[in-house]
Amino acid sequence: MPAAPTRIALALALAAAAAAAHADTSTLVGWARLPAATFSDGPTSGQFAAANPYGSNLPPYVAQQPVQGFSGVLRGPGHSIRVIADNGFGAQTNSADTLLRAYALVPDFKTARGGSGTVSAADWKTGRPLAAFTEASRITLHDPDNLLGNRIQADYTHYYNNPANPEVAPAIRAGRLLTGADFDIESVREDQFGRLWFGDEFGPYLIQTDADGKVLRREVALPGVFAPQNPAVTSGAVTANLGSSGGFEGMAINKRGDRLYTLLEKTVTGDAAKTLRINEFDIRKGAYTGVNYRYRLEADGTAIGDMTAIDDERFIVIERNGCTATSACAPFKKLFLADVSGVANGGEVVKTELVNLMDVADPDDLNGDGQTRFSFPYTTIEDVLILDANSLLVINDNNFPYGGGRELASDDTEFLKIRLPRPIRNPTTAK
Repeated sequence: MPAAPTRIALALALAAAAAAAHADTSTLVGWARLPAATFSDGPTSGQFAAANPYGSNLPPYVAQQPVQGFSGVLRGPGHSIRVIADNGFGAQTNSADTLLRAYALVPDFKTARGGSGTVSAADWKTGRPLAAFTEASRITLHDPDNLLGNRIQADYTHYYNNPANPEVAPAIRAGRLLTGADFDIESVREDQFGRLWFGDEFGPYLIQTDADGKVLRREVALPGVFAPQNPAVTSGAVTANLGSSGGFEGMAINKRGDRLYTLLEKTVTGDAAKTLRINEFDIRKGAYTGVNYRYRLEADGTAIGDMTAIDDERFIVIERNGCTATSACAPFKKLFLADVSGVANGGEVVKTELVNLMDVADPDDLNGDGQTRFSFPYTTIEDVLILDANSLLVINDNNFPYGGGRELASDDTEFLKIRLPRPIRNPTTAK
């Protein structure tokens, strides 16, 4: 048996190791939930969507638009945040009646000190809570000046320009509102002039609007990259070199608000396996600069979910696979710090793991599952926002009405406030 001093030294070493491990653990300090069946007013949606295999929240949704799922997040006025709903039901072929919108909302985080853990609609301009997701809570992307180069659903009498389909809703035609068959918006940033930039997956394209969602210019293509939905591909002029749903899933903006950094979700044909392109875009010139980097996925990673800037050279990226708590494979959901400082044009970013979303400390059991370790096993996690130097907001895309993230049912949307074990220095103030 070891001598007493040795036992004491061993105990001290174990205590130090435990303290160090605890110091390196991210902690859930706020949690809130928005139920899957959350709707806003609008034209009937879901007329082309497949039924939910779990038997709940079956489409269509008469005179309603689903508020979720969320694929991008910005700061809003007051305590509000702004989120974008992506193309609707997951494909170009089933989302023609789903409007491209951004909503303002306010999470009332459940914390160790209290809080309801609920989420309410908010006024888009003021951030004040609202009783429901009404017109005051949102903007809708629209092209009243016919600036876009591609034809949109508002140009047709019947959805998909097919006489066998229902007529396009009068509101869509009158306002030239954009739908999920026109673009699949998966990322959003606000520039130094207060204009919004949306990253699309069908081109992939950049779409610029004013603060109210009005399109300001023709969509901007990424030179040499073509998704299967790109009109140049569907017309037979070129061959797709990017997989479906492989476009601008992530997009960051620098601190000055004059450079965008677009991150593709999938690998371009001919690039090294499991590498994704990051391209720099000059907002003032309205053109790509030619500066680009490569982001290499982990062995267990299959896609990215979002990217946001810490400063002019460092980014936070959500990386994931498609596994969930209800699938046979193991979920991989992590946040990485991606650093381009000192990286040559065309080189690979330097990655450092920041948060393992499948293993977050939850000492106060904020989500009420009876556990003190929290996991976030949703298929797609597509929103990260830097709240301050010590904490992040992370939100899942619930792929409404589908799911299977935690159980065999439609997924809710969860809002996580995560405290980091060490602060991020010089957090960006850009939106």
